[in-house]
Amino acid sequence: MRHGSIPGAHGRVRPLTLLGDPVLREPCREVTDFGPELAALVEDLFASMYAARGVGLAANQIGVGLRVFVHDCPDDDDVRHLGHVVNPRLVEADGISLRGPEGCLSLPGLEAGVERYDHAVVQGFSVTGEPVTVHGTGFFARCLQHEVDHLEGKLYADHLHGRRHRKLMRQVARAPWHRRTP
Repeated sequence: MRHGSIPGAHGRVRPLTLLGDPVLREPCREVTDFGPELAALVEDLFASMYAARGVGLAANQIGVGLRVFVHDCPDDDDVRHLGHVVNPRLVEADGISLRGPEGCLSLPGLEAGVERYDHAVVQGFSVTGEPVTVHGTGFFARCLQHEVDHLEGKLYADHLHGRRHRKLMRQVARAPWHRRTP
């Protein structure tokens, strides 16, 4: 990204991968090349996230199996957190576990109450290979945990059990974007 530019301004909007696409279920590969292709991917992630009106987007959600995500997400105090993390690792998830509404751009129009910790710390690298540590509380902590889950091949639906999981799967089956097999 160019210094001072708006994230995503130079990116292209890519189609989102939806539940059922195998790339969402595979753990993503580590990034080893911190060159212009990675910078272009981060730009495309921001452009795609903004076009879909999301607060976070992982690379596999646009069909790229690399450990990268972007975010533009408020915390519970309405403080905006804008950035990206390459090769992120969730190093802390603690505090109070709260059930809150969670949606996903790969399950458009749906949401469910998911248990997440209200504090999270992610460590990784910037697009230029500099170490970064991102601290999140409240809704932003939820976002960080959600995006790291994506890169491990997990979706928020995997945190649901019993009645809540069955209800979401019924909604998925009725969703206009859901692929039906003949």
